[in-house]
Amino acid sequence: MALVLSILDQSTIASGRGADAAIRETLAMAQHADALGYARYWLAEHHNSRSHAGAAPEILIAAIAATTRRIRVGSAGVMLPHYSSLKVAEQFRVLEAIAPGRIDLGVGRAPGSDGRTAYALNPAAAQGLLGQGDRFPAQVQELLGWLGEGLPVNHPFRDVHAQPEVPTRPELWMLGSSDYGAQLAAYFGLPYCFAHFITDGAGAEQALSLYRQGFRAEAGRLPAPRAAIAVFALCAATEAEAARLFSSRALWRLSRDRGIYPPLPTPEEAAAHPYTEAEREKLARMQARAIIGTPQQVKARLEALAAELGAEEVAVLTPVHDPAARRESLSLLAGAFGLAAGAPGGAVAAGALRPTPALP
Repeated sequence: MALVLSILDQSTIASGRGADAAIRETLAMAQHADALGYARYWLAEHHNSRSHAGAAPEILIAAIAATTRRIRVGSAGVMLPHYSSLKVAEQFRVLEAIAPGRIDLGVGRAPGSDGRTAYALNPAAAQGLLGQGDRFPAQVQELLGWLGEGLPVNHPFRDVHAQPEVPTRPELWMLGSSDYGAQLAAYFGLPYCFAHFITDGAGAEQALSLYRQGFRAEAGRLPAPRAAIAVFALCAATEAEAARLFSSRALWRLSRDRGIYPPLPTPEEAAAHPYTEAEREKLARMQARAIIGTPQQVKARLEALAAELGAEEVAVLTPVHDPAARRESLSLLAGAFGLAAGAPGGAVAAGALRPTPALP
C-alpha cells in the first residue's frame, strides 16, 4: 500500500507578523494542500502561546472545510480534558454537516498549555473537582456514544442526544506521544497517530508496538490497527536551501528546550544569533536527525521511517518563516510522491478515506 501523505498545521506565529497573519496563512495553505492532493489537513490546539495561534481548531476546521473541495480536515488534536464530551461531539457534528465525510476528530490528553492556562480553561477539572484528568477514557467513550454509537443503558446522560443529527459522523483518532494514548487507542480499536515531532521519535517504536499488540478489533470500529506518525519535514530545491530554511526551526527548538516559546525567527535572525559552542553542537545533532533536503531525499526518509515504525500514513509539519517557501516545500513533496488533486494522499487503497456512517 502506498504511503498516505497528510499535513499537520500549528498555525505558527512568525517573527515580524502577528497571530492574525498565522491564521490567514493556515487557511491559504489548506487550500493549497487541497489542490495538491494531500489526504488530510489537521489543526493543532495550543493556548497562551507566543509560538502558535491555533487556539480553536474547531473554528479553523469549519473555515477550511467550507473553502476546500476534497481534502479531509480535522483536529490534531482537541485536548479533551479541557471540555465537555457532549460539546465536542456537537461541534464536530456541525462540522460534519458542513463537509459530510471529510471531518476527522483527533483527541489528546495533553494540556496543550501550561498548568495555569489549563486551570483557566477548565477550573473544576484542574482542581480535580470532577476528576476530569482521570476521566479521559470515560470521556472518549462518551464521545463515541454521542458521535453515533449511543451511551450505555445505565449512563446518566443516556437520553441526552448530541445535535445536529446527520447521516455521517467524524472519524475519531487518538493522538499522543507516549504509551498511554497508544494503549487507549488499542483498547477502543481506534486509529492512532504518534507525535514524532514532539519527541524526535523517542518512544515511537514502543508506543506503536503496544498499539498493534493490544489492538482490539472486537471493539468493532476498525478491522485492524491503523497507525500514523506526525513528523517535521521540509523540502527545498537544494540541500543548502533546505538547511537555510531549517535554521529558523532549529533556533526555535533551542528556545523551546529552555522553556521559551517565541515566534518563529527568520533565517537571517538565526544566522545572526550568538550561539555558544554547546548550542552549535546541539544544532549539528538536530540537523543530522532532521528530515530536510531535496524532495527525493525527504521522500526516501519519510518512507523509511514509516516502514520502520509500521505507519500507513505520515502527517507532515513544516513551520517555515516565509509562506512562499512553505508552499514550495509542500508542492515539491507532493510532486515527489506523485500526488494529484482528486487522489487523496496519492495512491490510497480503496475505502481508506471513506465517509464514516452514523450508527443507529
